[in-house]
Amino acid sequence: MTDKCIIYQTDTGGVAVITPLECGLTLEQIALKDVPEGKPFKIVDATDVPTDRAVRDFWAVDEADLTDGIGAPIGSVFVPQPVAVEPEGESQE
Repeated sequence: MTDKCIIYQTDTGGVAVITPLECGLTLEQIALKDVPEGKPFKIVDATDVPTDRAVRDFWAVDEADLTDGIGAPIGSVFVPQPVAVEPEGESQE
């Protein structure tokens, strides 16, 4: 999943980059969950993100280009939880 990144504009005008890990959620679910509430975001190719963090400080995005979604309120995105499965033949009775 690391061939894509999620970007959004920070309150100070910079660009925040989220590099998602494989966690069972889609890119869209990760973005809705992790982008601050009300912030528009864009899912981009990781190769489009400057790798040199010094250069990243000068990177800018136009908020009009952040068209893939908007960060959701905390707790509003369903995150599946693992289900404990009792091994067969082991009863707790």
